[in-house]
Amino acid sequence: MDAAIIAPDVWKGITLHKGMLDGKMIGYSSETVFIVQIGKGPKGSYKATWQIKGNLYRAMNFYNSTRVSLGFKKRIVMCGHVLAKEVS
Repeated sequence: MDAAIIAPDVWKGITLHKGMLDGKMIGYSSETVFIVQIGKGPKGSYKATWQIKGNLYRAMNFYNSTRVSLGFKKRIVMCGHVLAKEVS
């Protein structure tokens, strides 16, 4: 999964960003928290592994560099919305 960053805008001290992820436009700010989570089993819950603030590109690097072995799963969440998910 690739993320592309588009030129940011600044509004009241908060930087607004737009990025592309799997062909979808994602809007976020410098205050947005991306959470990379790891889980085990088909019905097991996820645990927050990394929290990255305001940087989609860095969050996707963490997500892509995390390898899941058999029986594990991973996902990246922004504001309660799952952006990407992989099950092994």
